[in-house]
Amino acid sequence: MDVLQAIVLALTQGLTEFLPISSAAHLILMPRLLGWSDQGLAFDVSVHVGTLAAVLWYFREEIRGMLRDWLRSLLVRQRVGDSRLAWAVLWGTVPVGLAGLAAANLVETHLRSPIVIALATIAFGLLLWWADRAGARQRSEHQLTWKDVLVIGCAQAVALIPGTSRSGITMTAGLMLGLTRGGAARFSFLLSIPVIILAGMLTTLELVESGNHVSWSLLWLGAAVSAVSAYLCIKLFLSLLERIGMLPFVIYRMVLGVLLLVLFV
Repeated sequence: MDVLQAIVLALTQGLTEFLPISSAAHLILMPRLLGWSDQGLAFDVSVHVGTLAAVLWYFREEIRGMLRDWLRSLLVRQRVGDSRLAWAVLWGTVPVGLAGLAAANLVETHLRSPIVIALATIAFGLLLWWADRAGARQRSEHQLTWKDVLVIGCAQAVALIPGTSRSGITMTAGLMLGLTRGGAARFSFLLSIPVIILAGMLTTLELVESGNHVSWSLLWLGAAVSAVSAYLCIKLFLSLLERIGMLPFVIYRMVLGVLLLVLFV
């Protein structure tokens, strides 16, 4: 992998991780469409570290408050400030963690094909469009019930199917449950933190066991480019979301899905 490939893939990861268009699908498809060799596990880890750094920095004040209140809630054994939101993020991660352990081999061996990605891109794009139109959009992420958390957590597990989009399916579920666009997006982004950490740890373990040689300069470059692009993407997306809605992303998914069907069927 050369510098240009590293920059393009890092930008792809940074710009798609938090948009409802599936970063995993883009990282799988980009090398195939451009005739590049697979970028490897190490690079995947580095660009995910970059997006993790971006979301942690963007929500640093909220995360600091949630962590403080969560620790206090453990001491006093009752709800404190934003401790409920912190617990929601933790419990909302359980379904995808269990699903990942149970279905990892199935996903890797049978669900990474361009056809699966194309169909998931189209189907879940239409579902996102419906949720954005039909949702009441009256509640924030601070008003989630435990039933809401379970539903969104289970929806996140569906994102193991490439092309679904983790952020897209969790925003879809949030909108269906009556969250505002901003509330659904912010909770989706907070949910990404433990998911990216867990996925990164698992991929790192696989990398260590493989014993493959890595180019540290390209890894650092990928992490930096991914972090900057992801931070700018989060900031721009949240500032525009209430005005533009989900329709532009739905249209993008439809075009991408049809293009993939044309190219690979």
